Amino acid sequence: MNTLIKLFLVVSIFFASTFILIKLTGILTVDNIQGWLEMASRSAPIYIGLLVVLLLFADLFIAMPTLTVCILSGYFLGFQTGAAFNALGLALAGVSGYLLSGSIGRRLLVKIIRDPQKMEEMERVFDKHGVVMILLSRALPILPEATACLAGFTKMPMWKFTAAWCLSSFPYAAIAAYAGSVSTLESPAPAIFTAVALSTSLWLMWAIFLRKNKAIVQKS
Repeated sequence: MNTLIKLFLVVSIFFASTFILIKLTGILTVDNIQGWLEMASRSAPIYIGLLVVLLLFADLFIAMPTLTVCILSGYFLGFQTGAAFNALGLALAGVSGYLLSGSIGRRLLVKIIRDPQKMEEMERVFDKHGVVMILLSRALPILPEATACLAGFTKMPMWKFTAAWCLSSFPYAAIAAYAGSVSTLESPAPAIFTAVALSTSLWLMWAIFLRKNKAIVQKS
């Protein structure tokens, strides 16, 4: 379990560093994203959708305000179209993270963790708790990408990862798109309440999960 926790922290720190770097440099802000979507909205809706997909996919490499992008997608495209592009972007990010970590990342991991027993233990623990971790990963910005990478590192079966990722991401994508579709600049309350409710509820479930498994962590 300790090996899995250390790997999780390393991956999380990597994604957190990209978020901090972007914040400090001011290269990418919510205002930037909204401005790009507004520019795209002057042409065909497909360009807005493709930009949404690109931003959500880029979240795999640099920490993005995912919930904000999903809400803005609903605002500019409407509920159904926004939800569809949100789901596509999140799916591409998750599957790409899984595949990259399972191939290139796995080869690097074997060089870092040279003890075969620790590798087996890490795979066994993630096989037991990984699905729940993925389901609750939307609680914080960095968790989804970290759990997708862990799934690839630990060779979680593709069907199992995909099912858990879809169950985690698609309702999230739809709820955020709906909130954006019923919000306006004059009345942003639905988007604000949805963002707070989603983040808070998922964070609480994540905290409960960690508390219930605290004994396992301490024993490992």
